[in-house]
Amino acid sequence: MSFPYNIYNCGDHAVTVSFGNVIDINTNEKVMALFQQLNMLNIEGIKDIITAYTTLTLVYDLQKIKQQTQQTACSFISEKIETAIKNMSVLQTNNTAIEIPVCYDKDFGIDLERVAQHTQISIHEIIQIHTSKTYDVYMLGFLPGFAYMGIVDERISAPRLITPRTNVAAGSVGIAGDQTGIYPLDSPGGWNILGRTPIQLFTAGKEQPCLLQPGNTVKFIPITKAAFDQLKQA
Repeated sequence: MSFPYNIYNCGDHAVTVSFGNVIDINTNEKVMALFQQLNMLNIEGIKDIITAYTTLTLVYDLQKIKQQTQQTACSFISEKIETAIKNMSVLQTNNTAIEIPVCYDKDFGIDLERVAQHTQISIHEIIQIHTSKTYDVYMLGFLPGFAYMGIVDERISAPRLITPRTNVAAGSVGIAGDQTGIYPLDSPGGWNILGRTPIQLFTAGKEQPCLLQPGNTVKFIPITKAAFDQLKQA
């Protein structure tokens, strides 16, 4: 496969490969394809492989790498990455489609009016636009189970809050720029909150604790507050 990329040190125990800085599904698919290929190589000494929108970072055990080569750790890992890139095949996507019920009641959508003022469209239209798209899960980060999803329709794109809140309730669904996401836990946060889901996004102790995974697609389904309460109690 032929496409531009860059490999560089990320501290003294990690190497990062970057496919650019544009957030789109084609770039992210390259990241995930490389992730799959590196997992198949099962390189001894690799402690973690961290995927993001446009980058992938390999965290390694320096001593274990030194036992395998006379090269520097970065050179050794870079060669493995080059090999993996050459052998990258069609991505086997984890494109499970997941529907997430969301209540856009103003008690939950605490930034709906602010976003309406910013975008100059009605709250009804904001909800309609937010629920009309299917979003790709690009990466997990910030909190356990927090999925960064996109791309948000530019008509409802809104910047992060200048001053983040000290606490955002678990299940809150927000947007920041062209991203949308769900807070899996109570947390500080600066995204624009449009609603809340009763669905639990992260369950510690489960074999797969995070409901959403990179490669999934998500569709938000609007529900009433009564339906929210019913699902929350179930």
